[in-house]
Amino acid sequence: MGDAIGQMLASAVGIAISPLPLIAVILMLATPKGRRNGIAFTAGWVLSLAVLVTVVILAGSGGNASGGGDSPASWTLWLKLGLGVLFLLMGVKQWKDRPREGRAADQPGWMAAIDRFSPAKSAGLAAALAAANPKNLVLAVGGAVSIAASTAPAGGKAVAAVLMVLIASLCTLLPLGVYLLGGSRSAKVLREWKAWMGAHNAAIMTTVLIILGAKYIGDAVSGLSG
Repeated sequence: MGDAIGQMLASAVGIAISPLPLIAVILMLATPKGRRNGIAFTAGWVLSLAVLVTVVILAGSGGNASGGGDSPASWTLWLKLGLGVLFLLMGVKQWKDRPREGRAADQPGWMAAIDRFSPAKSAGLAAALAAANPKNLVLAVGGAVSIAASTAPAGGKAVAAVLMVLIASLCTLLPLGVYLLGGSRSAKVLREWKAWMGAHNAAIMTTVLIILGAKYIGDAVSGLSG
């Protein structure tokens, strides 16, 4: 089980520090329907990630991703190599597209209409950000494939999958927890989080993607040459 957890941890953290879901849920919590929409958004995010991770793990297990021995199947190593290269390319693009000093990043159009969202629309947005956003999709698939390719038994893979979803959902669970439990100070704390993530988005995601790319490529090359 430790192998499965260790393999997916970096991907889960990469999803957890994605700024868009955190900013989205904070904006929702500041609207008149904040409690209902925030809960719906968080539930949609967790459920979407859970479904995606489960499907990939089951598909990988059905394809004998673990290789039936002490090393993963070769197809998973080639997939990790491809994902590693993709992470590096995404990291370079993230840095090239960063807003220049003194200029704010462009905000998605849906942010301007977020105060008119219903709970159903909030959950739908969360599903789109979790499973349809290219960066989060690649990170989720990479982490789930790593779990499927690990030598852990079925129970260990299930525990690793649950932990991956929970860790990757901290970007929505933490703001919601602060809002529900933080009392009068919650608004100030959430505004500070939103401002910090918005200002440092490019640097954070570039660093994460480059590190993940190097890790995935290293793991793949090591496995294929072993």
